[in-house]
Amino acid sequence: MPGNPLTDPNWAAKLADTIERVVGLVRDKTTKPLLLLYRGIVFGVIGVVGGIIACVLLVIALTRGLQSILEWPFDHRDAVWMSYLLMGVVFTIVGAFCMNKRHSLDEAGQANGADQTGATTARATA
Repeated sequence: MPGNPLTDPNWAAKLADTIERVVGLVRDKTTKPLLLLYRGIVFGVIGVVGGIIACVLLVIALTRGLQSILEWPFDHRDAVWMSYLLMGVVFTIVGAFCMNKRHSLDEAGQANGADQTGATTARATA
């Protein structure tokens, strides 16, 4: 009887192969996706932190470069406050643009009192 481990001379090798196959299958279904998820999280955090650091360094470099450019026609003290003012204006314009784009068209239409067809709804007065 080949199914009997006592009479089958290769039963140990077959059992080891079966165990190895099952463990490999479980590892492929559980460990590998989790490993990919953790790698994505770690590299994502590293990318976000690196991006924030790069943006801060870019703003510092732009401010300092603007100060250097403004020092040609003005003295240092005036160049510093002018560069801060110009950077503030740029950030205000970018912020106003982003605030204008923060709602989708559906949300903007409903916030203005428009219904799904685009017509404005009249309030019933009692």
